[in-house]
Amino acid sequence: MKFIGRKNELNRLDRITKREELTFTLIYGRRRVGKSELVKQVLKNCDVKSIYYECKQVTEENNAVSLGKIVSECFDLPKLGYSSIESILEYIFELSKREHIILVLDEYPYLKESVSGMDSILQSLIDKYRDDSRLSIIILGSYVDVMKSLLLHANPLYGRVDLTIDLKQMDYYESSLFYPAFSEEDKVRIYSVFGGIPYYNRLIDDSISVQENIIDLIASPDARLENEVSMYLKAEISKITNANEVFEALAKGYSKFTDIFDQSHVSSSPTLAAVLEKLIKMEVITKIAPINDRTNKKKAGYYISDNLSLFYYRYIFRYSSQLRIMDSEIFYKKYIEKDFEANYVPHIFEDICKQYLIRKNVAGQIEPVIEEIGKYYYDNPSQHTNGEFDVVTKDENGYVFYEVKFKKKQITDEVIEKEIQQVNATGMKCYKYVFFSRSGFNSKEREDVQLIPLDNLYID
Repeated sequence: MKFIGRKNELNRLDRITKREELTFTLIYGRRRVGKSELVKQVLKNCDVKSIYYECKQVTEENNAVSLGKIVSECFDLPKLGYSSIESILEYIFELSKREHIILVLDEYPYLKESVSGMDSILQSLIDKYRDDSRLSIIILGSYVDVMKSLLLHANPLYGRVDLTIDLKQMDYYESSLFYPAFSEEDKVRIYSVFGGIPYYNRLIDDSISVQENIIDLIASPDARLENEVSMYLKAEISKITNANEVFEALAKGYSKFTDIFDQSHVSSSPTLAAVLEKLIKMEVITKIAPINDRTNKKKAGYYISDNLSLFYYRYIFRYSSQLRIMDSEIFYKKYIEKDFEANYVPHIFEDICKQYLIRKNVAGQIEPVIEEIGKYYYDNPSQHTNGEFDVVTKDENGYVFYEVKFKKKQITDEVIEKEIQQVNATGMKCYKYVFFSRSGFNSKEREDVQLIPLDNLYID
């Protein structure tokens, strides 16, 4: 299958693996995000001899023997008799004095777990061969905490890493390249469920409907991804019950710490704080503070940032008993269809529009350049109202307000004026108003108003 996206990461990896000297690259990110495929794509397109080893949860000797077999095959050597990781790695370092070699250790945390002092062993070899080795070392790992610890000052490998890649989910645009046959509207809908994880997106069939994909992949008994979310969480979290409680509260729309605590059955505030911190590190939950009050902890909110997790807890986990005893299409129509179109997708569309703005800003296509993007908190004591605007940016000229509509109706001048009046009534000072619309506009742009139709979001 054709490799999609990741141009920036491919270029960075390509550059460093072409260097005729000892280099050390660290790549980490959550499961299924495409770390291994990224590296394999680089290896596929280079002419440097490479050793790719996927570390196992076995003994050190087992790992050493397995790595030795790959080295033997790669260099057409007789069987190697090394039984320790340090000895087989030193042998590879010695080989790299004669020719440029790429060494990939995938799922490095497994090796670190089975080999005492693994980080120190690697550090010692890097230091010993720094001046005469031509080895490009790449280590990968899904346990983000473990991989990040290699960058800490207290770790033996501190200061040895030449390139670090924190591989995130793809954005809505790169994700859409997996299903080009869908309409722009359906690209929004399918992204709202499967997000930017390449593994999920490769399973999508754009020759059938969005509903059929959802039913086939997650909303039916024993579907391919039905247990994906729970399996991922169980692999990372010891007490899955607390995580389930938190996700259920978040999926219902509760975002403030006190509200999550009240809605969940987590035993204490410190326990809840620990669960939230863990889920943030796993990159399935994010903590967001308004851009006009970043330091106010009470105004910060927690949100599910992984689309499949949000969909799962909103519809599948909540109605799991019904899913087991109902026809899948009837289940979809009864528990998903209406809320999905009226509330769920419009909510994700807001995030897609933020991603669009960031893409354009990074590409230098927004002037003046956006300096901050996020939610904006307002408080109007005279009218006893407060709340948040979901999409606001700040630049050198001030604030820009964005209204995002995923509705069948076009946006009219009347709608625009009403929105502007509501914004002004809160006391927020904007110099520009931007409107995104799924169904287009029956209005005209003016100096302080910009109109962005849906199809603009899918133009590179």
